Amino acid sequence: MEKGDSNELYDDDGRIKRTGSLMSASAHIITAVIGSGVLSLAWCFGQLGWIAGTASLVIFAVITWFTCILLSDCYRSPDPVTGTRNYTYMQAVKANLGGLHYKFCGMAQYGILIGATIGYTITAAISMAAIKRSNCFHTKGHHNGSCHTLNNSYLIMFAIIEIVLSQIPNFHKLTLVSILATIMSFTYATIGIGLSIAKIAESGHPRTSLTGIPVGKDMPSVEKMWTTFSAIGDIAFAYSFCPVLLEIQDTLRSSHPENKVMKRASTVGVSASTFFYMICGTLGYAAFGNNAPGNYLTGFGFYEPFWLIDFGNLCIVIHLLGAYQVYIQPFFAFVECWSNEKWPENKFIRKEYLVGKLRVSIFRLTWRSAYVGLVTLVAMIFPFFNSFLGLIGATTFWPLTVYFPIEMYISTAKIKKNCWTWVWMKVLSFTCLIVSLVAAAGSIRGLVVSVESFKLFHSVS
Repeated sequence: MEKGDSNELYDDDGRIKRTGSLMSASAHIITAVIGSGVLSLAWCFGQLGWIAGTASLVIFAVITWFTCILLSDCYRSPDPVTGTRNYTYMQAVKANLGGLHYKFCGMAQYGILIGATIGYTITAAISMAAIKRSNCFHTKGHHNGSCHTLNNSYLIMFAIIEIVLSQIPNFHKLTLVSILATIMSFTYATIGIGLSIAKIAESGHPRTSLTGIPVGKDMPSVEKMWTTFSAIGDIAFAYSFCPVLLEIQDTLRSSHPENKVMKRASTVGVSASTFFYMICGTLGYAAFGNNAPGNYLTGFGFYEPFWLIDFGNLCIVIHLLGAYQVYIQPFFAFVECWSNEKWPENKFIRKEYLVGKLRVSIFRLTWRSAYVGLVTLVAMIFPFFNSFLGLIGATTFWPLTVYFPIEMYISTAKIKKNCWTWVWMKVLSFTCLIVSLVAAAGSIRGLVVSVESFKLFHSVS
């Protein structure tokens, strides 16, 4: 056990006592999981069909839950209850697997977290633009061409709010933001479910199939293959919270073993998310059939009641404001910790000013604002929702959700090479690698096709 200040204000490692609970950890997970991915599930079912769509959701959920259970035991090492704390995913990999894996993990984790913030920026801007378009359609009619709008101003609005939120100093201060974001995610998912049920009742059952959009004149076999791969990537993105799992676990109070609480939180988070995903995906597909839009609240599968669609999109924006912070705070912490170690005497980096009850760092204000601005610029250049989600999901799923948790478990549990457990875990990891590669290929192809017809800084909703 680490020795630290034993008084009631500090934990065993000498840091200020953590206050996180099962509820706050579950909220963080749901905030990270039920995000923009839920909006594309009806489209995914359209590409995959009833059988593969349902199976993919279940399989990705089970794999994610299983590897989260393994990862929860890596917060402390070598003993999962009394060992030394690993504050981040990277530290856990370094402690259990060594330096080369540590470097690969860092590139994968922070690359993915940055990619997620770009995806959330794109999605939030599309949802904000959809509110304006919804009101325009209500006033001028559903087929009025003048209701299209440029997304750039909404990207900038989202960035300004994120610059303010990015001054939250660390992950431990995000509890209220995550709880609000969780409420918003359940709200807009419920709105989508209600609107799908209403559409089914109103217009009957559009064409669906067991295998998705059939191959034919409108869907060549090669195109079917690529969209199938991209849909698999979207579903993988829907479960991409493992990169921040240990950072969430580091917020938990230590009155109960953190690994046990985190396993329960992972079970709650993945179960609740999968329940909503399954309902949103199946009802959305039943409502729209093979023509399901890529984002069914902003793709205008629904036009009325316009005020409810507006509210649903507002909930998406509020949720994504919080999800952005849940994903990027580990990267902020990494850069600032590295800077403090690199330039320990630099006052610009280390000094904080007391403004009322708030501690303001000029370095934190400057560099975090610059980061948000750069992400927004990239989002203006690559505003492609489905393909971008698929690419993030594909690159996230294998290394951080499957490979590292399995390798760390094999290392810490001292699983013997070529025994049954070692073999089936390696087979699982290799299978997930193949799935990630084909999903990434489909998403990259989708991005290439989108770029061919895109005008720079001219993203239109």
